[in-house]
Amino acid sequence: MQDLNNIMEPSPHRILKITHETQAEFTFRVDFHYPSRHGQFCMLSIPKVGEAPISISGRGEDWAEFTIRKVGRLTDGVFELREGNNIYMRGPFGHPWPVEEEFEGPEQNLLIISGGTGIAPVRTTIIYFYEHPEKIRKLYLIAGFKDVSGALFNEEREKWAAAEHFHTIYTLDNSTAPGFETGMVTAHINKIPFEEFGGNYHVAIVGPPPMMHFSALECMKQGVPAEKIWVSYERKMQCAVGKCGHCKVNETYVCLEGPVFRYTTARTLFD
Repeated sequence: MQDLNNIMEPSPHRILKITHETQAEFTFRVDFHYPSRHGQFCMLSIPKVGEAPISISGRGEDWAEFTIRKVGRLTDGVFELREGNNIYMRGPFGHPWPVEEEFEGPEQNLLIISGGTGIAPVRTTIIYFYEHPEKIRKLYLIAGFKDVSGALFNEEREKWAAAEHFHTIYTLDNSTAPGFETGMVTAHINKIPFEEFGGNYHVAIVGPPPMMHFSALECMKQGVPAEKIWVSYERKMQCAVGKCGHCKVNETYVCLEGPVFRYTTARTLFD
């Protein structure tokens, strides 16, 4: 981890493994020995190229994973790295998913709705409940992708679909493929039996801001109270420590108070 006396100074971490998820997304496993919580992020950087916030998509005892989409100058540089190279990091940062505080419990149910690479920030949460079925009653997952070529974590999604305490809906926006429904994630929210949960449930939503907004509205249309909805809102974070102000909305610093927010707060942040 970075020098705790200088949280702005990144430190090198060796790349242990690179997994090609799709043509545009790779998962990088890096040497990492420090604690993190579900939904937190790190600032990844390449010297003289740039720095960007990337959610932790996987954790082990001595490693962390980051699923990165090739969309700009920094990620172009990251995609040129190879196993054994170093990538520079600061973190972890950010307010996490309230897994232990709110989501888990023998009578609790959790609905996760993700769009595209939005499945990455909830992957550790999904894995946690997959590996600890005693921690939850049922987990419902609606994961949407633009098309089948952009579907992430294929082998894991097959395992999740087969788990007795999981109910999964994988959907493609406008096309068909084996194992997938068709339509936006919002079209499938009415399939979730909220009335059977006895109030023992929460909803976690991750994806582009419009997708999160309309998913939350559809959940509320189905009777879900806004206080039971949580979103991960990674807006324009640059310093991760509340100094630069790029992520500030009104009086809220997303990097400090987020990226995970209860929707009662998050619905005032969309801009």
